[in-house]
Amino acid sequence: MIPAQLQNMADPEPTLDDPRYAALAWRRFKRILWWMAGVAALASAVAVAMMWWALGWMAIHIAIATVLGTFCTIMMTAALMGLMFLSSGTGHDEQVKDPLKGEADSPAT
Repeated sequence: MIPAQLQNMADPEPTLDDPRYAALAWRRFKRILWWMAGVAALASAVAVAMMWWALGWMAIHIAIATVLGTFCTIMMTAALMGLMFLSSGTGHDEQVKDPLKGEADSPAT
């Protein structure tokens, strides 16, 4: 093994406090969001196509509202879920101190 790998094995789990790891984590998050933007665009196009097929001709305002509603909903979901997994995967959830830890073990008065 190379020395860098040995050092990484001895270090605790990396967190976003480490600038190199933070850059990696944020790059991964942004890459996931770009993929989800593609999925959202495809889903929006499918939604408009299905509405056109089922309803026939529709006003441009309805198509724009459908695209924006579908795209924004999927992107908001992707961003929130991505941030949740980013927080959990980088150790930030474990760094939070639990002020009530140990109270469940003490007898009630």
